[in-house]
Amino acid sequence: MIKASLLIMAVLTVLISLLLSWRERRMAVPPPPPTRRPRRPPGLVARGKASIDRWVTAAAIAAILTTAVLGGLHWLRVFQQ
Repeated sequence: MIKASLLIMAVLTVLISLLLSWRERRMAVPPPPPTRRPRRPPGLVARGKASIDRWVTAAAIAAILTTAVLGGLHWLRVFQQ
């Protein structure tokens, strides 16, 4: 059962992360009008922080969903007896 929950959590984390990155690209704020000096793109640290934030959020959502699904299955089995 532990292996199943870890597998479910890993798969959900990857899927949720893909959905979050798709949503970020879709909901992106349009760039401001050009000024005299163009803005520099975000640096390595800023991109890394955004990526880590996305993966941590996806892992937290996956943990909640896995707990809810497997807990619900457990209680269904308890009530069935």
